[in-house]
Amino acid sequence: MRAVIAEDSVLLRIGVVKVLEMAGFEVVAEVGDAEALLAAVEEHRPDIAVVDVRMPPGFTDEGVRAALVIRQQWPGTAVLLLSQYVEERYAADLLSAHTSGIGYLLKQRVADVEEFADTLRRVATGGTALDPQVVSQLLVRRHSDPLDRLTPREREVLELMAGGRSNAGIAGQLVISESAVAKHINSILAKLDLPKADADHRRVLAVLRFLGVA
Repeated sequence: MRAVIAEDSVLLRIGVVKVLEMAGFEVVAEVGDAEALLAAVEEHRPDIAVVDVRMPPGFTDEGVRAALVIRQQWPGTAVLLLSQYVEERYAADLLSAHTSGIGYLLKQRVADVEEFADTLRRVATGGTALDPQVVSQLLVRRHSDPLDRLTPREREVLELMAGGRSNAGIAGQLVISESAVAKHINSILAKLDLPKADADHRRVLAVLRFLGVA
C-alpha cells in the first residue's frame, strides 16, 4: 500500500517513514504542511495519509481541516491523524462526517511499532482507530445517557469497537469467545435504542453515539 506523510517535525517524520516501510508501505511523499499534503494526495492518490494535527503556518488544526478535505475529495485515501495531546473534539469532527478509513492516535503510539503498523493497515483498509486515551476521556465525560445502562463489560466491548476492533479482535483483547462478543454487542445495540437495520450500520451508530456525534 502507498502512503503520504505530513509532519513538520523532521525527526518524527523520519521515524514514521521507517515504521511504514517496515510495515510494507511505500512512502510516496513526505511533506511538512497542510498545503503540501493536499497537493501530494492529489498527485499520488495514496491508500493512506498519516497527518499531524497541528502544522504550519498556524499550528492549530491544519491537519484536521486537511483530513476533512481529503476524505471529501479523495474518499479512496484513508487518514490517520497523529496528535501530541488528547484533543477529543477532533476525533468527533472527523467521525461526524466519515465513519470509515479514519484514525486518531497520540504520537507516543508510534513507539510501539507492531501495534502502530497494525493500526495503519486497519485504517488503510477502511477501518477506524481511536487512541485509548481519547476513548477514556469520552467515557469520563458521559453523564445520564443511554450509555449509563451498559455493564462494565459492555463498556469495554464498546470502547474496543470505537477503537476499530473486529469481533475477533475484541475477543482476543478480552480473552472471551467471539460468540460472547456478539452477545455483548447485541445487548449494547438494544440498550442504546438503536433501530434495527444492517448490522454494520448499527455498529457504526453505536460508536457514534459513544463519541457523542450522533
